[in-house]
Amino acid sequence: MIASPSDRRIANDDSALLADDDDRLLSGIAAGDKTSFAQLRERHLNRIFSLALRVTGSRADAEDAAQEAFTRAWRKASTWRPGEAKFSTWLYRVTMNLCIDARRKPRADQLDPDLPLVDPAPGAESVLLAHEQDQQVHAAMAVLPERQREAMALCYTLGLSNAEAAATMEISVKAYESLLVRAKRDIRARLEGSEQ
Repeated sequence: MIASPSDRRIANDDSALLADDDDRLLSGIAAGDKTSFAQLRERHLNRIFSLALRVTGSRADAEDAAQEAFTRAWRKASTWRPGEAKFSTWLYRVTMNLCIDARRKPRADQLDPDLPLVDPAPGAESVLLAHEQDQQVHAAMAVLPERQREAMALCYTLGLSNAEAAATMEISVKAYESLLVRAKRDIRARLEGSEQ
């Protein structure tokens, strides 16, 4: 669904209000107000931690990056100039840089001497083959009848049980299972046809 101009204006207004609130909180932090810092941290912590965890892959490194990012925000508050940049954008960039630095530094305490020397991750060829197969499956699903596509998406994308998916589609479980069987059969036939 495409956002209407009024929806975009409301979203932009909300973004502007949040930026104004961030600027107001940073002014409070610059004056030494710990409550302002707690509010700023509360507002951004979940997103910052999620970003750091996604980039580093390590909960400990993500916690360290988030803590250091907010420490830098505390220090930067007195030099912050409202309106020049969005605080959230600055904070994301600082977090990303901290995560990149953390990933570059191998730490001895992260190495497990009992780990095998062979990397269990799939090689480049396996990754490419899996990607190609995913594309073929998506292409085969794209030409399925709408109800079959819905059945596949409910089961394999959302992970719903057959009963939950059937209820969502407002059909019986038996009818839902029939849709799945036909969809799988059609996809299998298309994939086998593309291999020949």
